[in-house]
Amino acid sequence: MTTGWLDRTRRPSAGRVLAVVSVVPVLVLAGWLLAGLPLLLLGWFRPLVAVPLGLAAVALLCRYGLRRLPETVEATAWQVTGVVAVALASGIFNGLLHGEQLIVRRDPATYAQYGVWLARHGALPIPFQEWAFGGTDPALHFDSVGFYASGGAVVPQFMPGVPMLHVVGAWLGDVAGLLLVPPVLGAAAVLVLAGVVARLAGARWAPLAALVFAVCLPILYTSRTTFSEIPSLVLLFGGLALLHDAEARLRLRVIGVGHPPPTPSGSGSGSGSGSGSGESLARAGAALAGLVFGLAVLVRIDGLRDVLPVLVYAGLLIALSRAGDRDGGRLGVPLLGGLAAGTGLGLAAAYLLSRPYLKYLSDSVIPLLAICGAVVVLTVVAAALAPRLAVPLRRVAGIPRLPEIAAGLVVLVAAAFAARPWLETVVRPPVTRDDRVTAQFIEGVQRINRLPIDGSRLYYENSAYWVVWYVGLPVAIMATIAAAVLARRLVKGTAPGWLLPLAVIGWTTVTTLYRPGITPDQPWAARRLVPVVIPGLILLAVWGLRWARDRARRSGYGPAVRRGLVAAGAVLFLVPPVITSGGTAFSPVDRDELAAVETMCAALPPRASVLVVERVTAARFTQVVRGVCGLPAARLAVYRGDVPRAADVRRLSARVRAAGRTPVLLAAESRQLSGYGTPVHIMNLRTRQDDRSLVDPPNNTWSLAADVWMTVPRGHTDT
Repeated sequence: MTTGWLDRTRRPSAGRVLAVVSVVPVLVLAGWLLAGLPLLLLGWFRPLVAVPLGLAAVALLCRYGLRRLPETVEATAWQVTGVVAVALASGIFNGLLHGEQLIVRRDPATYAQYGVWLARHGALPIPFQEWAFGGTDPALHFDSVGFYASGGAVVPQFMPGVPMLHVVGAWLGDVAGLLLVPPVLGAAAVLVLAGVVARLAGARWAPLAALVFAVCLPILYTSRTTFSEIPSLVLLFGGLALLHDAEARLRLRVIGVGHPPPTPSGSGSGSGSGSGSGESLARAGAALAGLVFGLAVLVRIDGLRDVLPVLVYAGLLIALSRAGDRDGGRLGVPLLGGLAAGTGLGLAAAYLLSRPYLKYLSDSVIPLLAICGAVVVLTVVAAALAPRLAVPLRRVAGIPRLPEIAAGLVVLVAAAFAARPWLETVVRPPVTRDDRVTAQFIEGVQRINRLPIDGSRLYYENSAYWVVWYVGLPVAIMATIAAAVLARRLVKGTAPGWLLPLAVIGWTTVTTLYRPGITPDQPWAARRLVPVVIPGLILLAVWGLRWARDRARRSGYGPAVRRGLVAAGAVLFLVPPVITSGGTAFSPVDRDELAAVETMCAALPPRASVLVVERVTAARFTQVVRGVCGLPAARLAVYRGDVPRAADVRRLSARVRAAGRTPVLLAAESRQLSGYGTPVHIMNLRTRQDDRSLVDPPNNTWSLAADVWMTVPRGHTDT
């Protein structure tokens, strides 16, 4: 009997190969995160410890995720080759055009600097190193954009999951290696989505879905630099694939690839062990799927919202078991247990490593936690009362035309989002300091875009049109039709395998489009569509194309017509996203930042204590100096003109000298340093950055300049 994912006496089928290669990426990510998080919490996240433990965890997960994998996918060698070719092309293309966002302006550079620190130090938080400045001082500050001062140390913004993945690249190739991890993750996302499509729609549709997905601008955008959305996608859709395989194991009672199940009259031990083995593997697969879903919280705190349907689904399975469906209970409990474990790890990491970030997001995190708590309570109550609710639910299911009502609701929701710009203008009057900064940014972009000036505008009413820009109107329409058809079938009980996928896609799509929760400039805002919305709509659209082909066959149309229908659909799916992406797909952004940062670091004295004396430079470079250059860095409190008091600069420079180190001042302009010494121009970066478009898809890039001047101040007595 085989003990692996294939029978060693036979060549693996193409379908099994596709099933395996599409879940290996998520098992690798999950294993690495599971092994790495405890080490990070202990301050031992070093390659000599993390690599062997990570490999062991990956091997363990693969054992339960791939062992005796049932024939969930029927595929040809050409279909598998097509999927793998698209994934490889995606990784190579985005690798050649990858970004180098290291200067902290927006989230990617924060993630990159977070990863650089972990790769070189293996522990959090980041110490102030106040000893290098002669001790603490009222004018001395150690926080900067993306890095909070908390509890006497610097705490990075965001969840630690993504930097823990980027660390692998940094260990292999320092900062340059770290910057190449996103294209690899993007290629993995192509494989994972193709695997889900193959399982739910059929393998012949997987290459088309992979290609449409890979050419979408938001996927290109988030696969080229250090974002969190692509790893989140891998975990969420990987969880769907793993749960699908677990349900298939339970249905088939697998006892070994290539071996027939025992007959009822077979030997007692053989039959019992075979069935038990198949059931135990199914339960282990469900627990693994739940764990993977839960680990999405370790990558993005928004993962709490995305996995809520999984919690409800697990509760539904348990309720079904209490109502008499034994198979539901077999998977519901392990799925819920895995989900609780993964989510618990994510929340523990958030509390222990990202508490200031949670406080910053408290206005949205607290309501989200309240919603999660309410869903947990309702799920427990519903599961407990399942036997009593069975009869009323059957009566509800018997309502005339209920399947058609469900389908109609799907179309109605889509129509409401399409009509939203004529019904609502979403605004947020600035109240907090962050609101005012965002309003000023929006006003600046409005001036450049020649739009009416109103910094309170969020443009969220256009969110459905963001989707149309990037995936195209044909995909959006076909996905809506497919969702309506599947909703009808689910109510009729004829498509049970689609219940969780449709719930995850529908819930996250509706909540994301209603409130994207992001600065609305494009392509920046497009990242919100990446984890679920875009891949989910592509999955539904290709299933819809299959449904249309099958309907044509049932209507009596011949093979030529059906092939023409599929070919026309493929062209309509591909052309719009290619056209939208064409404006910027071949235009790399944030290039030469690594070389500029390395030049700056080389210009700093080896025993420097760096004092940043200008506001913008402090925001962008404090952590860059501390992390990439490996030198103590702090910013000085600024006053009029965005510069500090001269007395503060001289006093702190003297204290640095007294500590046996060299004081170095950094600023954006030479005139800001001329009163302290001779300025030297140590960074003169001229590159391109993302477009900033509010009412149209991005079609260009903007110029970006970054200058840093340095001086070693002349000696002064301590004042």
